Amino acid sequence: MRSSPLTRFFDIRQMLPAGTEPVEALPSNRETYGKYIHLAVPSVCEMVLISLINMMDTVMVSGIGTDAVAAVGLVGQPRMIMLSMFFALNVGITAVVARRRGEKRQDAANATVRTAIVICIALSALLMALLIPLATPLMRFAGAEAGRTLEDATEYFIIMGIALPFQALSMALCAAQRGVGNTKLTMEVNITSNLVNILFNYLLINGIGPFPRLGVRGAAIATAIGLFVGFILSLTAMLRGSAGGFLHISRRDSWKPDGEACKALFKVASSAMVEQLAMRVGFFSYAKIVASLGTDAFAAHQICMQFMNLSFSCADGLGVAGTSLVGRMLGAKRPDMAHIYGTLAQRFSLMISLVLAACCILLRGPLVSMFINRDASQDVRVMAETIMVVLGLVQPLQMLSVVAAGALRGAGDVRYTARVMLITVTLIRPILALTGVYVAGTLMGRSDIALTAAWCATLCDMSVRMVLMLRRYKSGEWHKIRV
Repeated sequence: MRSSPLTRFFDIRQMLPAGTEPVEALPSNRETYGKYIHLAVPSVCEMVLISLINMMDTVMVSGIGTDAVAAVGLVGQPRMIMLSMFFALNVGITAVVARRRGEKRQDAANATVRTAIVICIALSALLMALLIPLATPLMRFAGAEAGRTLEDATEYFIIMGIALPFQALSMALCAAQRGVGNTKLTMEVNITSNLVNILFNYLLINGIGPFPRLGVRGAAIATAIGLFVGFILSLTAMLRGSAGGFLHISRRDSWKPDGEACKALFKVASSAMVEQLAMRVGFFSYAKIVASLGTDAFAAHQICMQFMNLSFSCADGLGVAGTSLVGRMLGAKRPDMAHIYGTLAQRFSLMISLVLAACCILLRGPLVSMFINRDASQDVRVMAETIMVVLGLVQPLQMLSVVAAGALRGAGDVRYTARVMLITVTLIRPILALTGVYVAGTLMGRSDIALTAAWCATLCDMSVRMVLMLRRYKSGEWHKIRV
């Protein structure tokens, strides 16, 4: 009896490249799906719930006014640039630890974690010394208008800079846990951290009970408290041992950076650093271009970015599970299973992206209304609802590209993903956005059309990125990379 196209679509034997023979007998569909879902569900829950909590954070800030939303939004990209080194390091940590888990080299995995901790402490101290004194010029360069918006953005950035060591260390420890597949622990750590953030947002933004009414400053302090709690939880888990005791650190261990670990981390993280810088420069340039359209346009942009971040978080969660399993399977000399798990992640992302696309387009009115207070300009609502249609079209492109890139990073193929990000995020998106904004905003005087043009630039960026990532993934060249 001939199977249906849908059955073949989800059959793991159909996920191998044409003409490729399995290294060993393949597990059943049920076993393969079960293993992936076991890692993916906590990871997706973690990323999505964090995104929802961050969205709630923005809703709470929006109660102060549109200027407050813009101020917090302007901090976003400079802060991401500050964190880019750690994001790059975390890619290396997850990939290297996953590979060591597949090779069953526990001591090497723990040496990688200790080396990463030392690097995080040194980097965070350096960045704090360099960037905190430059907070005001950075916020002005990001597009903050003189006055209250600039003051709030500067203060928010400084407080985030002070909390940087706790955030960097928590991120590194969680990246290691994801490498061994302990996504449930990272979910618990990060959700708890963000719930603490929301609690103190409520207390400090509004001045509840004995707590002072601090507005935007209160939102920043609440975030810092949440980051500290996340650091304590992730450190405690690592000290106690987790993932069946595979990962464990102690004060009695040697904290001298390990040569092999440094070499492996640098091999992956150096290319990931290029990728992160390409992304952050592109995102920063793009945000600056949008900020030039004025506070109302930027507020509408920030509202839509909350939903884009939500869908990205879902894709990132699916991608993290793929990253871990791809790294582990390659470490165990099973490139066939690595390819299957990477493809499986793409199939899940496609289904979920279609649902999210429909929600963005059909429910755009109610979704946008969550972020609009009664004093806000109606222009913000109209612009945001228009952008939500473009965002719906972006969903499948974004999720497929993110998940495919996650599989490539798990294999250590970070040089390729860096090149793609340089082409798409750093060049295509800002150039097209600048052209659209200049034509519609400067020549026509229409900030609403200019904002739509800027988001269409994102649509073009995502289209090219998805094609390039999937092309590389299907080639199978990443099967041969050593870490």
